[in-house]
Amino acid sequence: MRIYLDNSATSWPKPPAVIEAVCNYLTNCGASPGRSGHTMSLEAARIVFDTRELVAELFNTGSSEKVIFTANATIAINTALNGILKKGDHVIISHMEHNATIRPLRHMEQQGLIELTIVKCDTKGNIDPDDLESCFRPNTRMVITIHGSNVSGTIFPIQKIGEICRLKGVIYLVDAAQTAGILPIDMQADHIDILAFTGHKKLYGPPGTGGLCINGEINIDSLIRGGTGSSSESEIHPDFYPDKLEAGTLNTAGIAGLKAGIEFIRQEGIENIRTHLQNLTKYFIDELNDIEELVVYGPDAYAERLPVISITSGKMLPDVLSHILDKEYGIMTRPGLHCCPLGHQALGTFPTGTLRFSPGHFQTENELSYTIEALKKIIQSKKTTC
Repeated sequence: MRIYLDNSATSWPKPPAVIEAVCNYLTNCGASPGRSGHTMSLEAARIVFDTRELVAELFNTGSSEKVIFTANATIAINTALNGILKKGDHVIISHMEHNATIRPLRHMEQQGLIELTIVKCDTKGNIDPDDLESCFRPNTRMVITIHGSNVSGTIFPIQKIGEICRLKGVIYLVDAAQTAGILPIDMQADHIDILAFTGHKKLYGPPGTGGLCINGEINIDSLIRGGTGSSSESEIHPDFYPDKLEAGTLNTAGIAGLKAGIEFIRQEGIENIRTHLQNLTKYFIDELNDIEELVVYGPDAYAERLPVISITSGKMLPDVLSHILDKEYGIMTRPGLHCCPLGHQALGTFPTGTLRFSPGHFQTENELSYTIEALKKIIQSKKTTC
């Protein structure tokens, strides 16, 4: 028995078409996109172009040229922060942000480059947009929030936050690492200026894929400069998107898999995927709530949360419980702080963290039922031992 409940880290299994796309590229193409004029290079370039178009359509970016491929959401966020923020700028984030956002901002703050304000969230992980709005200053340059929490499963009101930022003339960057592919995202309707996404979670692509989507005329300075296959006669790096932010050879094998992942989502339908995961989440939380030794964190309303369920037990630490589930029952979870220390402080679970279950699209109710029974046995065994 092997049950994978760590889809918030990386989705598994991947749709067969994703594996086939990666293998097909490596077997039958394998060339560098945009570096030559021969058939295989042109085929690779077509894969990249088509994927860019799919991403632009999925998020309604406005222009596929402003879809920038990176290795992950962390690099995408760092690219935006380092390419936009200048000395004296003020940035606002929430207590539920991932270290992908917190750490580069703390570094810039320590260097004396920016001022940073962190908006408190409640014990369910919710943010009050009015609290966020009250933090604006004359030098506020950017607001950055998650779309959905990787700890509590809380979904942020990004459209409302986007409206506030648009009225204030402030850039709004959304970290969609946990929501891209499971929740509808419309950069125009949601007033999102910059969207960071990763490919290996709910987009079902391989690890090493992700990107940055830019809305409008926002200028992001190049973080890395080098070969692009364009303007090769110049010793100065190109100043146009996407080449401006895509120096070096792209992960074309990964992008081929990402393309297949997005096509899978289109075939299944985001709403169908979302409904299935909502039903699994409701079933799992209802069963967990019947185990009195466990505490479940996050919003009470299933429609307002992602398939991310964090728990603690008064009987044992999260890492111990996770280890037993893995070694004795074949159930894979993630314990600890989940690269989100501020989020755990908001929930009251710092410093030991929680045990996180994150079901995926291919999960079954039977697997979750088996997991519930395993938890009951472990806790009962602990009672007997005590």
